[in-house]
Amino acid sequence: MILRIPAAAFVIYALGFMLFAVFLPRGAGEMQTDAIVVPTGGKGRIDRGLELLRDGQAKQLLVTGVDPDVKPNEFAAEYEVSPRLMQCCITLGFAAMDTQGNAVETAEWIEDRQVTSLRLVTTDWHMRRAALELDSAIPEDVLVLEDAVRSQPSMRILFLEYNKLIATMFAGVWRG
Repeated sequence: MILRIPAAAFVIYALGFMLFAVFLPRGAGEMQTDAIVVPTGGKGRIDRGLELLRDGQAKQLLVTGVDPDVKPNEFAAEYEVSPRLMQCCITLGFAAMDTQGNAVETAEWIEDRQVTSLRLVTTDWHMRRAALELDSAIPEDVLVLEDAVRSQPSMRILFLEYNKLIATMFAGVWRG
């Protein structure tokens, strides 16, 4: 009888992990938004954000969590960004150190620019937690379109991210 509760909790946890790993978020459609936000850290994220910006899916791009040692001209050279596009449309955010920091940095950035719709571009395995953190930091009336970059994560990455997601969900409940 006493073992039923831990056993049930384990089964729920294991089923949750299976669903998390099998049904990773996908890319979004062609809907335009005011801005695009890309947290650094995963292969293909910045490339996808720049592709969307160049294709006119948004007018502004924030790359959040950029290493403070990276200079804008280095970023532009690495990603073949023209000086005009760099100056008019791309913001490099240096304040964030983690996913929660990305959300806070994004919230401040969109408030300064009166953004009402936003495309979040991050890796498929990271999307759920990034979106959860972002939703808790920005106003409710800002539309967030989730645009996941496909990847082939290892079981280790999936396991770590699943546990981080659970921790973030519990932290959100405690925050209010």
